[in-house]
Amino acid sequence: MQNKVLSMIGIAAKAGKVVSGEFSVEKAIQTGNAFVVILSEEASANTVKKFTNKTDYYGVACYQFGTKEELGRYTGKDFRASLAVTDENLAKAIEEKLLMYKTE
Repeated sequence: MQNKVLSMIGIAAKAGKVVSGEFSVEKAIQTGNAFVVILSEEASANTVKKFTNKTDYYGVACYQFGTKEELGRYTGKDFRASLAVTDENLAKAIEEKLLMYKTE
């Protein structure tokens, strides 16, 4: 199931509907462009706290999933600790896969 989540992230990235990196993700949340935020399981405690507070405030779903290397590889970048999906339908599909993965 983890591969399905990563594949969906890859599809969103190829469609140009993923922003990554702390500054870009933060901006997407604040402007209402982020529909789901994914943080690496290796993200620092400060990063997790910062983004969970921000996503709670703006009403955006936030999950911890995958390694920095996996998130980077599937978005076509280097290591990534945070990313946001900026397409509502892709975000819903990714969120469904994430929830299925978390219940396994």
